Amino acid sequence: MEDPSGDPQKLKVRPELGYILPFAVFIGILAIGTYVSVPQAARFFAVLAILAVFSRGLLPVWPSRFFSSVLLGVAVFFIWIGPDVLIPGYRNSILFSNSIVGHPEGTTISASKISLLFLVFRVLGSVVIVPMVEELFWRGWMMRWIVAKDFRRVPIGTYHTEAFWIVAVLFASEHGSYWDVGLVTGVIYNWWAIRTKNLTDCVIAHAVTNACLAIYVIGWGQWQYWL
Repeated sequence: MEDPSGDPQKLKVRPELGYILPFAVFIGILAIGTYVSVPQAARFFAVLAILAVFSRGLLPVWPSRFFSSVLLGVAVFFIWIGPDVLIPGYRNSILFSNSIVGHPEGTTISASKISLLFLVFRVLGSVVIVPMVEELFWRGWMMRWIVAKDFRRVPIGTYHTEAFWIVAVLFASEHGSYWDVGLVTGVIYNWWAIRTKNLTDCVIAHAVTNACLAIYVIGWGQWQYWL
């Protein structure tokens, strides 16, 4: 039996864990990675294990608008790279390159760029792990928790002005030098959650965006997008 928000009752003791813990572990591993090298495969399987244990049943099995979600994901990809393609040097502005937001420089070392193992798990992380982790946290939990601390009573996709914009801004801040397109993306994904009332649609859109970006990064050597 499920509650009105679609969350499994088996998680009712600490329902937020399935939404928050995968994101926290993902961010924690990224933080550790700035000091100690953590293999991409280890990152992938560690977060996947957390998702499997704590987040089962939180995502609907079927999307409500699969093809529209795919198209939206492609559109967001073009939004993401658009400013840099159309305006050479755009990202070098002080707005996008400073001590607060960081610099538009990728973190992939030269040896990793030719490592098949690294590339496979880096892409898998971007396309499989990141969309689930971020959609569960931002649009599955935070957009509802801001509305009511008992977030399970707030249906997924509920519009609330404060929640909408706080999540969009925080989502943007997560993307460093790309905060501007991150903000636009956050607004679009928030809108899609409200439109579809289905987190799986958001995951699909997010996964398609990241898949397109991975192709662009590897195929065109645009490593700066992999922060």
